[in-house]
Amino acid sequence: MTTTAQRASARAAARPDGTPAHATLILAIICVSYFMVILDNSIVFTGLPQIRSDMGFSEISLSWITNAYVLVFGGLLLLGARAGDLFGHRRVFVFSLVVFSLTSLLVGAAQAQWWLIGARALQGVGAAVLAPSALSLLTRSFAEGRARDRAMAAYSAVAGLGAAFGLVLGGLVADVISWRAGFFLNVPVGVVMVVLALRFLPETERRQGRFDIAGAVLATLGSTALVLGIVDAADFGWTAVLTLVPLVAGVVMLVLFVRVERGAAQPIVPLRLFAGRERSGAYLARMLYMGAMMGFFFFTAQFVQSVYHWTPLQAGLAFLPMTLVNFVLAVQVPRLLERAARPLVLLTGVVLTTLGMAWLSRLDLHTPYLTGVALPMVLIGAGQGLTLAPLTSSGVDGVAPADAGAGSGLVNTVHQIGSALSLSILTAVAASVSTGHAAADVTARSGTALTGSAVLLALAVATVLALIVPARATHHERSL
Repeated sequence: MTTTAQRASARAAARPDGTPAHATLILAIICVSYFMVILDNSIVFTGLPQIRSDMGFSEISLSWITNAYVLVFGGLLLLGARAGDLFGHRRVFVFSLVVFSLTSLLVGAAQAQWWLIGARALQGVGAAVLAPSALSLLTRSFAEGRARDRAMAAYSAVAGLGAAFGLVLGGLVADVISWRAGFFLNVPVGVVMVVLALRFLPETERRQGRFDIAGAVLATLGSTALVLGIVDAADFGWTAVLTLVPLVAGVVMLVLFVRVERGAAQPIVPLRLFAGRERSGAYLARMLYMGAMMGFFFFTAQFVQSVYHWTPLQAGLAFLPMTLVNFVLAVQVPRLLERAARPLVLLTGVVLTTLGMAWLSRLDLHTPYLTGVALPMVLIGAGQGLTLAPLTSSGVDGVAPADAGAGSGLVNTVHQIGSALSLSILTAVAASVSTGHAAADVTARSGTALTGSAVLLALAVATVLALIVPARATHHERSL
């Protein structure tokens, strides 16, 4: 008698071109589910002024609504990836969908600051399991080559579009209903995805092993302590005890994390993943790139509402130039990769994003939307559309099947940890700017933070040139 997993695997048997049966449906389930995760990373941005007014958040504490989610998300991603390897990626994927949907309900129902931040942290737990399971199912369902390039382009387009669409959807529901409505939407969508996943996604084999609890705890607490120290610096200064203690503790725990991983029989981060120059470059470039983009969304959404006095919906629609260009170019990436080398496409994308961010950072109280915000967004959207797919591919290519979960988890981990660390740094730096006038403060702080984002992107360009381009050239020479 065949099992459900065996029947699912049979349905997903690959065709000669490397695509599985029901390829479109499998890709849609994975992408929609991942879209929920990315969406909730950005859906709060256009609702931040409303949340701050409703619950009495300060400007500094407001960043914890985002950081609570991305820190737990990033810190537990590696453990979530390991869970997929041990229990089967489809089984874990379905479980994470249930957790994510229920905690979204808790976020929407929050009645106090502690409740909202706590629920966002719990939501991060579900996301930490869902994201690596989705990427692992994608890499296992689509063979390396053209089939996977196309699937990866769709997956990466979701990452870019989810962030941008979250702003529009968040603004719409905050304007028409409440900022809470966007989170309630996750519940019915999650139910539908669970049903479809059980029916169509292939199950992967379960591996013998154990959880590296010590590694997961050190990674999560270490990164959280660093962010806490950086956020405290905005209130108490960089030399204050309340700043130095968490910063030192964070560094110590991350050093211990590396030592634990070296000696662990089954580490959540096999250090051999960093042996490849291209993969290491992709991890570092992703941290820098996504950190810059998180600052862009966080501060630009507040700027257009505070300076232009736009509604949350108008603020969300303000990001449409970026969203549309992002989508158009992201779907063209597979064709571009057939004509041009991956590093060239990646480098072009990061450079365009850097130019757009530098332009946007020049905003002031009298900056017109069209030439000072919309046009820079076109460059940023074009850059992101070209960047994410090749950057993701560089981060997972060449990973052994036994490390598929860890490799996928690490890509998502550097994405989230980079976002949290960079947002805390940019928020701390921006908070040091004060003019004594509300709108002028928002403008000056946004310009400072966006300048910081441009610096992060310039460092990402340097990383691509120093690590990814030469490593890919060497790989190409060996394959000839």
